[in-house]
Amino acid sequence: MSSIEQRLSELGIELPSPSAPVANYVSYVQSGNQIFIAGQTSVDADGTMISGRVGEGLDLKTGQKAARRCGIRLIAQMKAACDDDLTRIKRVVKLGGFVCAMPESSGPLIPQIINGCSDLMVDVFGDAGRHARFAVGAPSLPRDAAVEIDAIVELFD
Repeated sequence: MSSIEQRLSELGIELPSPSAPVANYVSYVQSGNQIFIAGQTSVDADGTMISGRVGEGLDLKTGQKAARRCGIRLIAQMKAACDDDLTRIKRVVKLGGFVCAMPESSGPLIPQIINGCSDLMVDVFGDAGRHARFAVGAPSLPRDAAVEIDAIVELFD
């Protein structure tokens, strides 16, 4: 068991099967030594979606849980892109986070919500999980998701 797989186990995380695209795109694209992973939403392994909007019932704790779910789904896509070998991940380069929010509610909660995913990346990958990112509010997200996050990761040569 790799150190990354061991860390996932210690955190009580079982990766789901990578989800298939829901429209005309692919789940990830490798270009050189980078993998660009399509946005992952706040769906749990059993298919339950965390929905809601900041300013209409989505609070910080629930938003962070949704972002963590996105992170788990991103790691599942990373594993698929790396032929089931997460030790090929050199670094999480960048995350792009969208949080469903009312326009007047997109202040300090948005980056704090995306921390649910950012913290997970550092917990799993250590310093290699530290990344650049953006975190923005959006009036709606696909399938009524509360959060959607995409990623760019670098592979070892």
